Amino acid sequence: MASSIDFVEYVCEQMSASGIITYKKMFGEFGVYCNTKFIGLICDNQLFIKKTESGEKLLPNCPEASPYPNAKSHFLIEFIEDSELLVTLLEHMWDELPFPKPKKVKVKEMIAD
Repeated sequence: MASSIDFVEYVCEQMSASGIITYKKMFGEFGVYCNTKFIGLICDNQLFIKKTESGEKLLPNCPEASPYPNAKSHFLIEFIEDSELLVTLLEHMWDELPFPKPKKVKVKEMIAD
């Protein structure tokens, strides 16, 4: 079951105090970004945040699950309504997450006639 856009927008609003939150449709679900860094996924109206060391220290008992078959385990966020805790989590883990890799520019060779 695909996530509803209303749910996606609600989740992003709950995290908005941590920076610029954006989302992108991916594989029929949604990827979520904070200040251009990929932070997790929304699948089946559930929020999955990438696991980090600081996240594990902050939320030692947070349930974990895979957002889709064969995916790495993520934090399954069940406290979406607690905006303050969600923002704290993102602020703690943000430094551990990589910036997106720059896209390669495709160069077409011009053939002179």
